[in-house]
Amino acid sequence: MATTCLLKILLIEDNLAEARLLQEFLKQAQIHDFILFHVQRLKDGINEINQHKYDVILLDLTLPDSQGLSSLTLLMNNSPSTPIVVLTNINDEELAVEAVKQGAQDYLVKRQVNPNLLLRSVQYAIARKQVLEKLVQVNQTLENRVEERTAELEKAQQLYQFKSEFVSMLSHDIRNPLNTILLAAGLLQNNDEKLTKEKKINHLNMIRSAIKNMAQLLDEVSFIGKADSGKLQSQLNLLDLECFCHQILEDIHLTALEKKVTIEFNICGDFEQSLWDEKLLRHILENLLGNAIKYSTPHSQVKFTLIQHKKTVVFKIQDWGIGISAADQQQLFTPFYRGENVHNISGTGMGLAIVKKCVDTLDGKILVDSKINSGTTFTVILPLIKTP
Repeated sequence: MATTCLLKILLIEDNLAEARLLQEFLKQAQIHDFILFHVQRLKDGINEINQHKYDVILLDLTLPDSQGLSSLTLLMNNSPSTPIVVLTNINDEELAVEAVKQGAQDYLVKRQVNPNLLLRSVQYAIARKQVLEKLVQVNQTLENRVEERTAELEKAQQLYQFKSEFVSMLSHDIRNPLNTILLAAGLLQNNDEKLTKEKKINHLNMIRSAIKNMAQLLDEVSFIGKADSGKLQSQLNLLDLECFCHQILEDIHLTALEKKVTIEFNICGDFEQSLWDEKLLRHILENLLGNAIKYSTPHSQVKFTLIQHKKTVVFKIQDWGIGISAADQQQLFTPFYRGENVHNISGTGMGLAIVKKCVDTLDGKILVDSKINSGTTFTVILPLIKTP
């Protein structure tokens, strides 16, 4: 959190001396732009949060009109999104730990507080609360989208078996990033004082990355669902196909560089502007080229050839990577399906299913030629629609 942002803090503390000391600590902790509003009773604190928004609440667990965890419960009921740091005396530390279990983001023992400790507690209480709220949102989004997808599958009796497999595989693929989020959030909450600043940043980055992975998976699932329900339609626009392919290659250049894979691009034919669905074509080429790079060995090559015929355009993508067995090729375009030899390589099993849906929507066809340890060639043939 940048110290230049205005930080609004509500302090609920009946001891005026303790309140003045905490305010002085905040000044010493280099929080220059902050507002500290102090009340001595829980009732006044609840009135205040009902009228104004605060970034964090510092709560004394021993107040004239409320004692112990009941204060925390009432505050959380009135302002569930505001992080709370509880303040305790030395002999109340067990109570403070229980408060954290019930929803407080941190606790401070009054006689042990110093400016740095107070600053750290306030900053990370806010950060942890934001992470937990994001997790709740992601979980709710996941539940909503799974419910929507399940409802769609139930409309088609012939897809009952696929529905069961779909839900099972989706749960499996979601579980890994969810476990990462829960583990990292737990480490931040339970081992905060033992973790270095770098470790805390790493845990937060892990959570962000896991959320991004879940969002990507949900987008892929949504795309497949739209295609299965007939809502995926082609929208044609004038496009310079040669320039478009060069742009795709530029976008994946860093991925190829990291894998130490070179891409050879060949063009056969004189290409003029024609009508294409840029979004669907991008899904096709990015997935096929991305897979070719992913499943290639380091220091190998991927060959991308663009061929124009009289009525069709052929996109041929060839690699010399790990290959695909004949048995796996039979289910290659099934959502979530992954070959026997790729389980140690990250992936959702959705890419080729999306490619097939896009090719079908464009009235094209896709062919695969592959052998284990010899490489794979995907050939996509799409109709050429010239401008009038």
